[in-house]
Amino acid sequence: MQCSDNQKSIFKGNKISVEVFGASHAEKIGVKLSGLDGKTFDKKSVDQLLKRRAPNTSAYSTTRKEPDTVVYESGATLDGDQIQINGDLTATIYNTNQRSTDYSKTYKKPRPGHADFVGYTKYGDGFDYRGGGKFSGRMTAPICIAGAICKELLKKSGIKINAYLSQIGTIKGRGYNDIDVTTFDFEGMDKSFPTIDGEDAKAMLSVIENARQRGDSVGGVIDCVITGVEAGVGEFMFDSIEGQISRLAFSIPAVKGVEFGTGFYLSSLSGSSANDSFIISGGKVKTKTNHNGGINGGISNGMPITFRVAIKPTPSIAIEQDTVDLQSMQPCKIQITGRHDACIAPRAVACIEAIAAIALYDMI
Repeated sequence: MQCSDNQKSIFKGNKISVEVFGASHAEKIGVKLSGLDGKTFDKKSVDQLLKRRAPNTSAYSTTRKEPDTVVYESGATLDGDQIQINGDLTATIYNTNQRSTDYSKTYKKPRPGHADFVGYTKYGDGFDYRGGGKFSGRMTAPICIAGAICKELLKKSGIKINAYLSQIGTIKGRGYNDIDVTTFDFEGMDKSFPTIDGEDAKAMLSVIENARQRGDSVGGVIDCVITGVEAGVGEFMFDSIEGQISRLAFSIPAVKGVEFGTGFYLSSLSGSSANDSFIISGGKVKTKTNHNGGINGGISNGMPITFRVAIKPTPSIAIEQDTVDLQSMQPCKIQITGRHDACIAPRAVACIEAIAAIALYDMI
């Protein structure tokens, strides 16, 4: 079985579809977006989200720098910065800074925490192990192209999507349950390392730096807040808002958990505490609290939609680890070299906004 550069991963929604193609060390990566014929967006909004996803100048970030210049191959009519979609939109990014030799020592020696073992198991010699191939976080760039477009289209309808870091390692910062999300200035956050509180950011950055110096890595938690969604969006059961957002969230390789509203903490509460009582405010039905994250029965209730995702520690670390040689079927040691993030969570913030936008736009 092959896992070629042309093989695609496809999200087929009710109204739109997103096809992602390419690989980490292929000539290019890209996305084909269907279902937005006639819509117009500003290409600067795509560039800005990609810039937030890209490595920055921080010491903890990978030194693999890609310009991530988007080439609109087809389905696009350009008028300055404005792009009108005509039919299916295909956009690509050419990979320009690969160092495939970094992975020669890991050939058929699966890196712990990566998809190498399952890749070899499923695809055999057709598996592209360089940089993780199709399993790489590099493949989130095309998702961000589609997400940025959907996010801008939603914003035109008054729907805003903002994500930020609420935890790095063991350092917990303020989250959406600690603030009034309808009035908080999310746009005023430092987008390179967004947190509710600047003091939280300092402590979190210190944890990342300590991990980097040890040759190790740390994970984190990303909160996402969606405002402006009227009641009635979504469906019951298989097409619920939670289901669609979660499905897309797990397309981000580092995501290992998702919760909505107060999430797992709800299980420790009584029904009288967990229930969101209804009130009338400003002539609209609202709830006193928002433990359920703006969703009941899979459908929006008009309150802000809130969810958070758990991002695992970057699996590529400099510390020696145990693995096996799949050619000799003997245990061996592995020490990963190359260019890697000590914490991927800051760059994943843009990806979470992207998948939330795709999910919501498809339902709306």
